[in-house]
Parts: sequence; C-alpha cells; structure tokens
Amino acid sequence: MTTVLSNHWIQKRKPHWERLTALVATADQSRLKGLSRSELQELALLYRQAASDLSTLRQDSTSAALAGQLNHLLARAHHIIYSSRKSSWRTLLLFLRDGYPRVFRQQIAFTFSSMVILLAATLIAVVFTLADPRFANPILGPIVINSIQHHEMWTHSIVSVAPQAASGIMTNNLSVSFSAFAGGLLFGVGAVYIMFFNGLMLGAVAIACQQAGIAVPLWSFVVPHGSLELPAIVIAGGAGLRLGYGMLFPGIYRWKDSVAKAGVEATQLVCGVIPLLIIAGSLEGFFSPSAAPVALKFGVGAGLFLLLLIWLFRPLPAVAAK
Repeated sequence: MTTVLSNHWIQKRKPHWERLTALVATADQSRLKGLSRSELQELALLYRQAASDLSTLRQDSTSAALAGQLNHLLARAHHIIYSSRKSSWRTLLLFLRDGYPRVFRQQIAFTFSSMVILLAATLIAVVFTLADPRFANPILGPIVINSIQHHEMWTHSIVSVAPQAASGIMTNNLSVSFSAFAGGLLFGVGAVYIMFFNGLMLGAVAIACQQAGIAVPLWSFVVPHGSLELPAIVIAGGAGLRLGYGMLFPGIYRWKDSVAKAGVEATQLVCGVIPLLIIAGSLEGFFSPSAAPVALKFGVGAGLFLLLLIWLFRPLPAVAAK
C-alpha cells in the first residue's frame, strides 16, 4: 500500500474508529448500562472491523503511530466486550422476559417466512395424500403407517418409559431445531428443506389419521406439546433463514461482517426456543400420551399457546433513549 493510498484509506476508515471510541467511552462510564442492545451489537461489529484495519495499518510503515492508537482502542474494546459476557441468572431472566421478545419482533419477518414454508408444505401433503393415500408412506415410514392402518396410535409405549422418553424427545426436538438453524449456513437452503419436510410430515400424518378414523387421538396427543414445539421449530427455522439471508444479501456490510451480524442475531433468536422445547419435551413424554381427558389436553395446549403469544407480543418496557 502506498502512502497516498494509505492516507485516502485512513480518511475513509477514521469515522468508524471515532464511532468505536465514542461507544467505548460510553461503556467505560456506565459499565455497559449506557448502551442499548443495538449499540452493543454495533460495538462488537466495529471491534471486528477495527481489528482488520489494524492488520492493514501494520503493513504501512508510515502509519506506525496510528496503528499504536488503534491497538490501544482495540484493547479497551476487547475488555468491554469479553468482560460483559459474564452474565448472571438475573441477566438471563431479564433477557427471557423482555430482551427475547424484542429480538423475536425484530426478526419476525424470517419467522413468518419459516411458517409460510411449513404451512405450504403441509397443504401440499394434504392435497396429495387426499388424492393418493400412498403419498404418505415414504414420508411417515413403515412403523407409523402400519400403526395407522391398524387404527392405533404409535405413541402408547411412551407412557411406560416416560422419563427416558421425555429425555429422548427433548434431544430429538433440539436436534431438529438446531439443524434448522445450522441449515442457514448452506445459504438458507438447509433451513428451507427442514421446514418443508416437517410440513410434509404434518400434512401427511393429519390426513392419514383422519382417513383411519383416529384424528381425535392424534390431535389430543399433538396439541398439548405441539402448542410450544411447533412454534419453537418455526422460530428455529426463522433463525436459519436469517443466517442464510446475511450470507446472500450483505447489503452495506462487507460479506464477513454481514455473516457475523446475521450469526449474532440468528443465535439470539434460536436461544429462546430452548426453554420451549424443554417444556414441550416434558409434556410429550408424560402428559400428551397419557389417559387424561381429551378436553383437558386441548385446554392445556390452548393455554400454553396463549401464554406464548402473551410472552412474545405483550407491551414491553420502553428502552431508555441514549
């Protein structure tokens, strides 16, 4: 890099360093309380950009003094960013109570897209299974199909091994959700595939059970835990789509910065599904396959879904203006 080009580049990058300096100064004075969530995200992004800039400056011998200043600024920012990761249970609870609903609403377009993919696949499976019941066979597998053909639910055995079943169900649901999230790394294709396949399964099993006359046993099993499990998987799919969007459409950011920003936001979004899946797995292992009255099961499912909506969409405390 020549001196002329170096001066031009420095003038172009200087506003970003000044902004990082201002954020670091605010964080130093208030111990991070003076920064909003978006400003904290901006701080982390500017820190990564400045680290890359420092590497460039060090290649220009005429910028040694400026490199030293930027290195000092990065040291201060590093301390702030990494010391802030020491969170308490109170911080976690506050995030789940107020922070996560904000994150969910900020990324709601991706969650909505995930839901649309799931519902579109469900409708496709409904139409094709109604036209030809054999359509459901490869989707549901021989064990489930055989059980449906004998007009029996395939879930009765869960009750006898409820603790082990609940653990396995939680693990499986977490696996599906995080696969949908990680599928975003394939430029979003993996997330789309997982949501589409789960939609096909939902539509196929619904019609197959309806045709076999066991629709009520099916939905009385699905509704109690599905009221949380299905939204959690949809949200995880939305997180995967957010990650894929950041990879495909960096916008004003450099590609790696766009991916980093998308990764932070997608991770925040998927974190909220963990408590939902823990509750859903417990219900699916102990309550959903039980002999509890059908009305009670539907009531529990409706109540849990209502609480979920209240959590995500209730009015939130205003964030203090900075």
